[in-house]
Amino acid sequence: MSIQLPQFIEPDFSTDHFRNAPDVSWKVVEKNCVAPDQYHATSIFPEYYKLNGKWVLAEESRMDCCVVIGEEERLKVIELRHLKIGDRVIVGRTENGDDGIYLHEVPFMEDKKKGESFSFRSGRSRETAFSKDYDSLYQLLEYEKENGKIVWVMGPACAFDADARSAMSNLIQRGYVHGILAGNALATHDLEASYFGTALGQHIYTQISHPFGHYHHLDLINEVCKSGSIDQFIRDHQIDNGIIYSCWKKKVPYVLTGSIRDDGPLPGVIANNYEGQSAMREMIKDATTVICMATQLHTIAVGNMTPCFRVVNGTVRPLFIYSIDISEFALNKLSDRGSLTAKSIVANVQDFVVMVDKGLQRLTQA
Repeated sequence: MSIQLPQFIEPDFSTDHFRNAPDVSWKVVEKNCVAPDQYHATSIFPEYYKLNGKWVLAEESRMDCCVVIGEEERLKVIELRHLKIGDRVIVGRTENGDDGIYLHEVPFMEDKKKGESFSFRSGRSRETAFSKDYDSLYQLLEYEKENGKIVWVMGPACAFDADARSAMSNLIQRGYVHGILAGNALATHDLEASYFGTALGQHIYTQISHPFGHYHHLDLINEVCKSGSIDQFIRDHQIDNGIIYSCWKKKVPYVLTGSIRDDGPLPGVIANNYEGQSAMREMIKDATTVICMATQLHTIAVGNMTPCFRVVNGTVRPLFIYSIDISEFALNKLSDRGSLTAKSIVANVQDFVVMVDKGLQRLTQA
C-alpha cells in the first residue's frame, strides 16, 4: 500500500542561537520519587537537549515526565514516581534553547492549503463530514498493518452489538490489530456474548432482555474464575467467536486494567492502578497508530502516554491517534488534556467499527 507519511523537519541546529546555547543543566535526585526543583516536564512534542555540545532528541517521550541522563549520556523519560536517589534529572523551564532545552512544536511538513481566516465548520463536531477521514484511515491502517503497530483502546460498547463484534473480530483476524487496551467490562461483556449470546443480559442482535439476564455478566465472571484464566475458559468451553477469542486465536496481546466500579473482576485484570498504567505504557510505547473508541478515561490516559511522534529504525515519523465517540464532550476532553494532535470522529463506535471493516475490505479488493 503506497502512503506518504508527513515528513519530519528537524530544527536547524547550525544557527547561531542553537550553537551558542549552553549545555543542559541537571540536578541529582536526593529522595526517591521526588524530582529536584525546576525539573523539566515533557510534552507531546519532540524535545531536544544539548549534551556535550550536541542536541539530542529524547526518543521515548510523553507528557508530564522527567528526563534523566543515564549511562553513556542516554536520555530516559520516566514518571516522577520512578525517580531514584542519584538520578540526574534535567532542569530548566524554558523551551526555546536558552536552557539547553528545545521543544519542536511544528515537527512535520503537511501539504495543507492555506485557508481563509474565517470559515464555517472549521472545528470537528456532529455536523462535520468525516468521509475523507474514513478514507484516510483505511489507507493508514493498510500501511500500518505491515509497517507499524496499531493499538486499539476499547470501551465495552464495542461488545454490545453483534455486527460490531463480528467486524472487530475480522479486523483482528486480518492483522489490523497489534494490541488492545481495555477494562474489565470490555472483556466481560464480549465473553458474555460468546458464552450466553448477551451483553448485560440483552441479546447482542435483538437487544431483547433474557430472563435473569442481569446475572449473565456475573455468571460469566464466575465461570472464568472456575477455569482460572481467560485462555483456559476459552479452551474449556470451546469459545469460537468474539473479540477476546480472536485475540487468543491470533496471539494479539491485550491489557485489561481495573476500575473502582468493576464486578469480579475477570482473572488477568490488573487491579493496581499504577501497575495497570505501567502495563499500558509498555504496550503503547512503540505504537504508531492508536484508535480510541468510547472509553473516556482510557482515552485520556492513553493520550497522556503518547507523544506526536515515534522514532522507528532511526527515522522520526508521526504517531497517529484517533478518538471516536458519540459525545462531543468526551472527544473534547482529550484535547483539553493536552493531546492536541488527536483526530476526533463523532460517531457511534459500533457503526464506526463496521464501517472500518467494510472500508478495508473494499480497499484490499480494489
